[in-house]
Amino acid sequence: MNVKKKGRIWAFVGYPESLSSDWLDKLQETGLQIAISPIHDKDFNADGTPKKPHYHVMVIYDGPTTYNHVLELTKSLNCTIPIKLESARGMYRYHIHIDNPEKFQYDDRDRILLNGFDISSCSQLTHNEILKIKRLVLDIIKDNMITEYSDLCDMLHQTDSIQMLDVVTSNTVFFNTYLTSARNSGKCQGRTK
Repeated sequence: MNVKKKGRIWAFVGYPESLSSDWLDKLQETGLQIAISPIHDKDFNADGTPKKPHYHVMVIYDGPTTYNHVLELTKSLNCTIPIKLESARGMYRYHIHIDNPEKFQYDDRDRILLNGFDISSCSQLTHNEILKIKRLVLDIIKDNMITEYSDLCDMLHQTDSIQMLDVVTSNTVFFNTYLTSARNSGKCQGRTK
């Protein structure tokens, strides 16, 4: 692990038999936003053997924090080494296996949230996710020879892509300017649907 690596969102695993008795108090005392999964006691290894019961812990720092700093916390709790996450939302969903129907579905009500963990922050798109959606929408514009902002919004409204529609309506100036420029430059002519 690159000990100089920094990140805001970190995750680690805690096994009940090795956790310090005051692990929840120690986490609470950090003041950090923390989400702890229900105890995963119904998970299986690839060979079908049961996994040891464990918790998935996600910690969100206010700013970039080094691996070594987070490692001090995990050592004080007798937890595994931390891993830097790119998405809080992905781990939050993994806590209950919501996107893994082949795995046991844990109850969201058994999750522990500390220090005002903001659930809405896990449902918001990251900057990189927004950029990816913008690129997809630009491809849709080109592939369908869309020249008007209203046509783009209408098309996305007819699909199940609420996220795409949200990105487009939240970036009206960008998409309207792009469409006007493409229309005026003739970029939309000659393309096949």
